[in-house]
Amino acid sequence: MERLQLVIMSAFVALLTACAASGPNVNFDKNPDVDISNAKTFAWLKQTHVLEAPADFNPIVKVRIDSAIERNMKAKGYTLVANPEEADMTISYTVGSRDKVKVDSFPVTYRGGFGWGHPYYGNHGSISMGTETTVRNYTEGKLAIDVYDVKTKQPAWHGWATQKITKSNTEDLDLLINTIVDQTLTNL
Repeated sequence: MERLQLVIMSAFVALLTACAASGPNVNFDKNPDVDISNAKTFAWLKQTHVLEAPADFNPIVKVRIDSAIERNMKAKGYTLVANPEEADMTISYTVGSRDKVKVDSFPVTYRGGFGWGHPYYGNHGSISMGTETTVRNYTEGKLAIDVYDVKTKQPAWHGWATQKITKSNTEDLDLLINTIVDQTLTNL
């Protein structure tokens, strides 16, 4: 009975992990020595907006990310200015993806024997443990947004999000990009 509970608990944990992994994994870091709390304006650090684009970067996706970042910053009350030297802070981003492999292994129970001779000979079917392993290949995308203080020319804030890229979440790229940008910039 304990082994059955172990199998059920393992399946439950695997299900919770799969459900929790459906959205982007977001995090950020702040430079404690740079204060941008009074910033009111922002500009793009580079004319290209993206700090360093991968060779195969889709230019349409770039426009979508640019727009999502500008929309989010304006919604926070910042004003976009054209000249980075006249802004309180500058912003830039990087994108990338990598192929990953996920290996899951969990115990599986099965009954050995047929219980022949039970109860006279003591063989009532033993329970054996085995392991089931699954291997999945997937692509993980990453967006990192950087904010710099213009006055000190120091990095002030860095936020990043990683997301498992699937066919279903790329059917509406605008929604996916806006969600990732909004969640990444939440703690700015």
